[in-house]
Amino acid sequence: MERTLVLLKPDCVERRLMGRVLSRFEDKGFNVVAMKMLRVTPELAKQHYAEHVEKPFYPALEAFITGAPVVAMVLEGLEVIRVTREILGATSGLQAAAGTIRGDFSSSRQMNLVHASDGPEAAARETELYFQADEICAYQPTLTPWLKADDES
Repeated sequence: MERTLVLLKPDCVERRLMGRVLSRFEDKGFNVVAMKMLRVTPELAKQHYAEHVEKPFYPALEAFITGAPVVAMVLEGLEVIRVTREILGATSGLQAAAGTIRGDFSSSRQMNLVHASDGPEAAARETELYFQADEICAYQPTLTPWLKADDES
């Protein structure tokens, strides 16, 4: 099973879309194996967005991500990184397809509601920024046999 980090960004929290967004992942059959609400500090923002710190848009990005609480979660499932990013849609809500989270709820590039790791290395690195190992609670839901065949793992 693969894992990915997902952040419900400040605009998602402030607009009270957390439950609607979370339900998209649960409806797909992904397990939420860790979740918490927190305030991203400037220090954490610099670690999370390390590749952007020197770019001209970084100050606005930091102000946005630290401006209100976020909900951090770790999702687990088959091809969860790729599928989660497809569920989100294109980065800009104006370019995201209808039926995706951003296509349905966003009309901005920056205020695009959700962050999801873009690959296995990023998922591992980002998960360690937000969660201690003992905060991840892996489990096997009783409905798993109805979500995937036994030979899919």
